[in-house]
Amino acid sequence: MPKVEITVPEHLEMQIVQLVEQGEFVNRDEAIEDLLSTGIRAYKTSGPMSDDDRAYEDDGMMGHEDEYVF
Repeated sequence: MPKVEITVPEHLEMQIVQLVEQGEFVNRDEAIEDLLSTGIRAYKTSGPMSDDDRAYEDDGMMGHEDEYVF
């Protein structure tokens, strides 16, 4: 497995340590790997909007400016 080195703010490190101490994870490495995986899955699900999605956001659904058409 590839190794990655990251620097995180102290408050995140403290939260990771708490999760390990509470028994949510066996150790720091497992916690970080699982939390990263969960974050990536969530990002893929809700990720950034495509240009098509942005068009609907700017002009309303179906291109109508003042109303939403379903």
